[in-house]
Amino acid sequence: MTKLELWSKAILPINATIEQAIQVLNDVALKIVLITDDKGIFLGTISDGDIRRGLLKGLHLLSSIESVIHREALTVTSDLPRDQVVKLMTAYKVQQIPIIDERKLLTGLHVWDEVAPTSVRSNIMIIMAGGKGTRLHPQTIECPKPLVKIAGKPILQHTLERAKAEGISHFILAIHYLGHMIEDYFGNGEKFGVRIEYLRELTPLGTAGALSLLESPPTSVFLVTNGDVITGARFGEILDFHDRQGAMGTMAVHLHEYQNPFGVVQIEGFEISGYEEKPILQSYVNAGVYALNPDCLKLLKKAEHCDMPELFEKMRKNSNRIVAYPIHEHWLDIGRPDDLQKAISETQKRNGHS
Repeated sequence: MTKLELWSKAILPINATIEQAIQVLNDVALKIVLITDDKGIFLGTISDGDIRRGLLKGLHLLSSIESVIHREALTVTSDLPRDQVVKLMTAYKVQQIPIIDERKLLTGLHVWDEVAPTSVRSNIMIIMAGGKGTRLHPQTIECPKPLVKIAGKPILQHTLERAKAEGISHFILAIHYLGHMIEDYFGNGEKFGVRIEYLRELTPLGTAGALSLLESPPTSVFLVTNGDVITGARFGEILDFHDRQGAMGTMAVHLHEYQNPFGVVQIEGFEISGYEEKPILQSYVNAGVYALNPDCLKLLKKAEHCDMPELFEKMRKNSNRIVAYPIHEHWLDIGRPDDLQKAISETQKRNGHS
């Protein structure tokens, strides 16, 4: 089934929730939700960006989608030639255009990936793959965590292939623990159709410190990701978001929700001022994916330990703009055995295996 044939699965009614919209975005992978009324009349769209902005404004998963619907979405009729569709997408900087008829009934969807070739990106991706993965013992006693397999492929290979599919072809792997095994598996990247270089840490330098070992720093914005992260986030979109924000550093963050199992009593002095039954607590956690300007490397000292949050704090204190990119796509930091089993299960499900 092509992406053009998937459009009907991306439809939601006006009374749907943010959680349902996120589920459609993740399951259908068209990066858009199409909103209709009960008669099939097109009402608008919801994109990844609409969801992210809504979450940052305080909406939660059970909030209505009404406040995030883009009701002035660009639409076309089915008789518009494909080359004109591409021109419209380019001019308006959109990747999807709904197709409607004269009654405003939704009849289809144009998707950029189907009408235009994948763009090649010159940005470098640096993957931090030097950790010991002690919490995954015994799997990581004789195997570095990035080589632990999920659905028949190493964790690191999943990341590399996702990035390659988005036009990224130059990778640098920062290695330390059992690094020779990672080099033996990936080599120079030729068998994967990419270029791979290595940063070899003599001692662990943290999630940012290895960047100080770069002999030839990137000349443009580059991506950094932890080698134990599995995510459906679009790396190209993170780069584009970073550019639009004019930031020195962009940190991908993931919304974590926790429901308090108890009713919460608000107290002022001895007086009860309010009560909330099992409230949902929300916070954003570091997702381990970053877009950085090369100038941030000047804040690092050669071969000195530094974790990424520390580098972001240095940028902030240096009056550099740092921003957050909320990801709602599937995301998992594989630190413990149950995380690994969850990743295996979710990957098999997405690939259509039982």
